[in-house]
Amino acid sequence: MKNLTVIDHPLIRRDVSILRDKKTPNHLFRTVLSRIAGMMAFEVTNDFAMVEYSLQTPMEKTKGYRLKEQIVIVPVLRAGLGMVEGFLNVLPEARVGHVGLYRDEETLEPVDYYSKFPKTLSNSLVLLIDPMLATGGSAKAALTFLKQRQARNIRLVCLVASPPGIKIVQKHHPDVPIYCAVVDRGLNSNGYIVPGLGDAGDRTFGTE
Repeated sequence: MKNLTVIDHPLIRRDVSILRDKKTPNHLFRTVLSRIAGMMAFEVTNDFAMVEYSLQTPMEKTKGYRLKEQIVIVPVLRAGLGMVEGFLNVLPEARVGHVGLYRDEETLEPVDYYSKFPKTLSNSLVLLIDPMLATGGSAKAALTFLKQRQARNIRLVCLVASPPGIKIVQKHHPDVPIYCAVVDRGLNSNGYIVPGLGDAGDRTFGTE
């Protein structure tokens, strides 16, 4: 699939397995989700442009580097919140926006209920983060929402993706690169990813 990067790393495979296990307690689920997000951040930011500047070490002057673009991290509420800390550990200079969507259990379509973004959204590199890319409805809606608010440079980062979800995003937002840790088999009759890891929001916040 074009414009899709699967971040395949032994440590990520290990941690995805921990998240899949239904016996994993909520506190460990939160810790591991954040840890995976930090590891994924290295690949997602691998091609970020840099600006060179001069700095003084305790010994002499040398070259330093900083990120050229402003970064905005936008978690899809509420499950995306579990990935924010991991990304901020790697990108402490980033700003954080929020977009709130929930899935109608009958139609499986996303409904938006909240949004708050930095004023720099239009000239920033935006990382939309959500652990699950299932039907693709929430991601499609969130990306449309961001573009309506003048976001021009967006990357979608998820942990587990389904082929139908990937296809929906690629169909409606072919300009948006997708990064994930694993592509699972598909969706069940309720629109959940299988084998998946259950409801990431519920497992993160203990609301099963």
